[in-house]
Amino acid sequence: MKIKIISIVATVLAFVSLASCNNSTSVNEKTTDSPTNISDTNSTNMNTENTTLDKKNFETTMDGRQTDLYILKNHNGMEADITNYGGRLVSLMVPDKNGKMTDVVVGFNSLDDYVNSTEPYFGATIGRYGNRIAKGKFTLDGKQYTLFTNNGANTLHGGKKGYQAVVWDAKQINDSTLELTYLSKDMEEGFPGNLNVKVTYSLTGDNGFKCGYEATTDKKTVVNLTNHAFFNLNGEGSGTILNHAVQIYASKYNPVDTGLIPSGQLAPVAGTPMDFTKPKTIGERVDAENEQLKNGKGYDHNFILNGTKVKGLNHAATVTGDKSGIVMDVYTEEPALQFYSGNFMQSKNTFKGGSKDDFRTAFAMETQHYPDSPNQPSFPSTVLKPGDVYKTKSVYVFTAVK
Repeated sequence: MKIKIISIVATVLAFVSLASCNNSTSVNEKTTDSPTNISDTNSTNMNTENTTLDKKNFETTMDGRQTDLYILKNHNGMEADITNYGGRLVSLMVPDKNGKMTDVVVGFNSLDDYVNSTEPYFGATIGRYGNRIAKGKFTLDGKQYTLFTNNGANTLHGGKKGYQAVVWDAKQINDSTLELTYLSKDMEEGFPGNLNVKVTYSLTGDNGFKCGYEATTDKKTVVNLTNHAFFNLNGEGSGTILNHAVQIYASKYNPVDTGLIPSGQLAPVAGTPMDFTKPKTIGERVDAENEQLKNGKGYDHNFILNGTKVKGLNHAATVTGDKSGIVMDVYTEEPALQFYSGNFMQSKNTFKGGSKDDFRTAFAMETQHYPDSPNQPSFPSTVLKPGDVYKTKSVYVFTAVK
């Protein structure tokens, strides 16, 4: 298998609430999107005011580039606040079961807080390669590349200065859409090729947060982009996420070693604590006597999606907040999903509302290709060649149940 590249066809118009598309094609095929009337474009007028955060706390100059905070809204009152420092989702306001707007993404009040955080990935756009590469090495066409190892003996989320620590060029297209671009230069963090990256974040008419990723290169390289939002569907500062109910549409997962590098197996979830084929609370088995849970200090594993299609996208997961009734459905063109249960949160940082980042008070659902794919030929390829286009999307859709 190759990295997925998507061609949008006319039939997608019937499903614009998810901005979905047809079946994927190989990364080696050049594709062009046809014009589509996307429902998440609500207006051409831009919001200039944020109701929850002070934009001034995000306005400075870093590495010669201007940072800012951008506010996206849809017609339902949903709001996403994003800073171009690290392409970070700072806040995401959605209605709970009583219609109360609830911030379901943990984050900080200022740019300084992000820069000084002991956890570097809150809300960030992740690249050039999301997740881990074993021993910080991989080989392309017989040439070995050496990366910075920032996670024990391994490389995590792009290395020492991944995309979470750079200032992206930002262009707010309209009320509901933000476009971020970045040139990742040849050999940045050890990766070959000048990689031109475009990330488009938008709010859809059905309360979806859509992440669109696109990249081209002038030299063969590896790419695996995602967003690392930390969610608490009961609201930031509401306490543990252990009573959230999770369903993951995957019958297999990647077992990992103590460094969280996959063994290469696609193991069945049946009969293990990894079985979320039916809804289970996070806390029900997270501390079970299980080698995989010990290796991850909880859930920190890649799930192989079954390919259950909803409006052209893989239905990856459904998560429900026990107090708020907020339901988050994750849809993606990616083949896998990393579920992380907040095992390394240590109460060292203070969030927007004054709460600490306490142990397991937020979780992540990262759509992706498999970890360590560059070193595992049996995994779907993450290689991108000159002349080809890396293109993929994921959507997090929010509803509520009484």
